[in-house]
Amino acid sequence: MAQTKRRDWGTEDIPDQTGKLAVVTGATGGLGYETALELARAGAEVVLAGRNDAKGADALRRIRSGVPGAKVRFEKVDLASLASVHAIADRLMAQGKPISVLVNNAGVMATPKRSTTEDGFELQLGTNYLSHFALTARLLPLLRKAQQARVVNLSSVAHKMGKKRIDFDDLQSARKYVPLDAYSQSKLAMLMFAFELQRRSDANGWGLLSNAAHPGFSRTDLISNGPGDASIEARIVKLIGRFISQTAAEGALPTLFAATAPEARPAGYYGPKNMFEMNGPVAAAAISRAAQDVAAAKRLWDVSEELTGVSWTAVDSGRELLRR
Repeated sequence: MAQTKRRDWGTEDIPDQTGKLAVVTGATGGLGYETALELARAGAEVVLAGRNDAKGADALRRIRSGVPGAKVRFEKVDLASLASVHAIADRLMAQGKPISVLVNNAGVMATPKRSTTEDGFELQLGTNYLSHFALTARLLPLLRKAQQARVVNLSSVAHKMGKKRIDFDDLQSARKYVPLDAYSQSKLAMLMFAFELQRRSDANGWGLLSNAAHPGFSRTDLISNGPGDASIEARIVKLIGRFISQTAAEGALPTLFAATAPEARPAGYYGPKNMFEMNGPVAAAAISRAAQDVAAAKRLWDVSEELTGVSWTAVDSGRELLRR
């Protein structure tokens, strides 16, 4: 008897999410919007976290148009500001509803000139990684209230590029700023964070499923909002993108798999499987040696607590959240 070919995983495979609360950062466009849309379609209540009120209103309108009765709302947050991160966390904590899915999706890419967040962090490290580290910590009590809540960190194939390690001697790229190096470091940090969070959840009984995903080469506004449409990166994207890129909806599939699929593993990492992980169906993604460095991950965690002023131990025990 001929065997039936296994169908690739798709949005129709997302389990019913009714009764679950999902929080997605950077959800007003691109990958984040597609992730929020499909979670809402599956029945979840979804918080679209973003920094632009107008884009938030438009995203809500589009989701409600496509998914009548969708339970969606917008919460403002600027990930270039720890004060803004603390504010959204405080609002969600005050509401008290367990968070079943947290997707740390928002990010900026390869800004041409070095700039800093409100707190003085290099912009990509601060926005892509440190603010998500702080947000996840602040929301830990709500994540623990859910049944095996999932935390999904967005990484990138770029985590294997650039310096290929965390540069603890120049973490903020103050001595030498190379746009793509800083971006790759931020995405390596996100992947290491996902793995270390799972280890610490297991050790401390937090009950989380922490994993990561990347979208391959997806057509979003990341280049326009980073290097700019006139940049070398934009010209490269225009030249080769037609051959190897995929839509934002396709790029969101690894994230949705990590966030919902029963087969998704703790400390798993997922992305598209074709063309050097640039496009195609969801599959396990390649992990660099640096991302698997447990000692470096522990050091990064400690440094991140110090930089953000957030103590996970204090949050977990219910004591004062901030050390500064």
